Amino acid sequence: MSNAKFRQNTTFLTPNGHGYGYLAVPDAGRGPGVIVIQEWWGLTDQIAGVADRLAAEGFVALAPDLFGGKVTHDAADGQKWMSELPIERGVAQLSSSVEYLLSHDAVTGDALGAVGFCMGGGFVVALAAAVGDKIAAAIPYYGANTGDDIDYSTLRAAVMGHFGTYDKAVTPDQARHMAVAVHENTGATMELYFYPAGHAFANEVNHAGNYDRVQADLSWQRTLRFLHRALD
Repeated sequence: MSNAKFRQNTTFLTPNGHGYGYLAVPDAGRGPGVIVIQEWWGLTDQIAGVADRLAAEGFVALAPDLFGGKVTHDAADGQKWMSELPIERGVAQLSSSVEYLLSHDAVTGDALGAVGFCMGGGFVVALAAAVGDKIAAAIPYYGANTGDDIDYSTLRAAVMGHFGTYDKAVTPDQARHMAVAVHENTGATMELYFYPAGHAFANEVNHAGNYDRVQADLSWQRTLRFLHRALD
């Protein structure tokens, strides 16, 4: 728990009071904003590290803490906490973080990027749909919301998805299903990439042992180009 509290270095208003998160600002002091959405492990060092890597590329990155300071290495805990965070409440919390980041003095432009991993990948396109043109680029990593309760008609962001061919948790078919739903509702085509890897292949501390450095680096370079193209 102490690690998560250390990572909470900023706060913002939410519908239920205050939200917390980890904010990373580039050396230049200003840049386009990007929301980083955690996996079910919580706001870990690894997720904070993603924000730091984005800051090193010139972005102002905010990783909201969706679990209120809780982190775990136990999948049963992660599963439980995720199940206790319905999509509507998670999107509401994340929408507050969007408003906060857009209003931050360090953020340039009038739209953000958003990248989410696993659980966060399931949230990221739903968030983009909820806030419309406030997010210009949405990037799910091995997370797909295939529920019919998501209204994609308000989605304005370009979407790029990264998925593992051997992923049994979030299958390629689920990714394609989400892409079809997005296209049917918006006319837009998701940019989908499939990698010869398993679930969470881009997480260097992946507890299932699926980390693949080659595929992670390839997906990261594509992500950076996509964000720069949409936000610079």
